[in-house]
Amino acid sequence: MAKPTEEELDSAIKMAIQMREKKIDPFFVAQALLSHNYRIKHLEEVFKTADRYLNMGMSERERTNLLKAIEKAKDAEAHTSQEKRESFGLE
Repeated sequence: MAKPTEEELDSAIKMAIQMREKKIDPFFVAQALLSHNYRIKHLEEVFKTADRYLNMGMSERERTNLLKAIEKAKDAEAHTSQEKRESFGLE
């Protein structure tokens, strides 16, 4: 399946927002799209940061950036699932 263009995705997001505002989402398609769109932005950042970490000799600075990106993705996941993340004070 092809990735949607920016214009297609923008149009779908706008329609999903309208569907949620009007409470016309019987099969939760709009909810799923909005949730996945929010989460994928964070996961794409993890992917980009991990690639940079590996290609720049695994420097400590890039490792720190990768850990931060992972934490943001975990926070986004917890936010969308409405679950509280457990923290052991080690991160």
